[in-house]
Amino acid sequence: MTGATVPSLHALANPARVLRIARPLTPVLTLTGIALIAIGCWAGLTRTPADYLQGETVRILYIHVPAAWLGMGGWTGLAIASAAFLIWRHPLAQVAARAIALPGAVFVAICLVTGSIWGRPTWGTWWQWDGRLTSMLLLFFVYCGYMALARADAERGGDGRIPALYGIGGTVLLPVIRYSVVWWNTLHQGPSIGLTRSSIDASILWPLGFTGAGATLLFAGIVLMRMRAELARTKAEARMRRMVRV
Repeated sequence: MTGATVPSLHALANPARVLRIARPLTPVLTLTGIALIAIGCWAGLTRTPADYLQGETVRILYIHVPAAWLGMGGWTGLAIASAAFLIWRHPLAQVAARAIALPGAVFVAICLVTGSIWGRPTWGTWWQWDGRLTSMLLLFFVYCGYMALARADAERGGDGRIPALYGIGGTVLLPVIRYSVVWWNTLHQGPSIGLTRSSIDASILWPLGFTGAGATLLFAGIVLMRMRAELARTKAEARMRRMVRV
């Protein structure tokens, strides 16, 4: 069973097959994601009431929350791809991990910036060294560290194991971010959106479904775009090496 499963996984992860799927899927995911984000932002700005405590600043959640989700979810995907690379040694898993890193870092940066904008009228300061903000900032630096390490490994002709191990090791930060508002006394509000209930009124919350879905599709489209670019670059370099040998 195991021997049959691994070849099937390798066949599924064939670069040519992935490219055939990714080419038409990339614009669909990207454009649909942008459209959903636009609809969600429009609805959040014009079709929802202001919060009775936070006022108009509550509208930042339509961008801030998806950015936070995808910043953390991006690293989860990066770690899974890194583990797949270490287990099966398939180069496409390495390509996927490296493609995730930049958009993941960008979404963490968006989360930090929008959080600071929200914090200024709410806390009276642009930044506070509390558990949630500090751990998210650390995640941004961890993303930057992965990208630098992956680039250095590629330039020196490494086998990719060190960045993959780093990608798996970085997951220790995710539960710290998730439970920071529970473990420590923090200015950041506690968990307000769960799988079964939310402390945010439905009249305010509903546009988040559009921006959350849109940001997820946009993230996926960007990752596919970056994977296609990396595979094309690798193919071009291989062609150049063959020409040099001839």
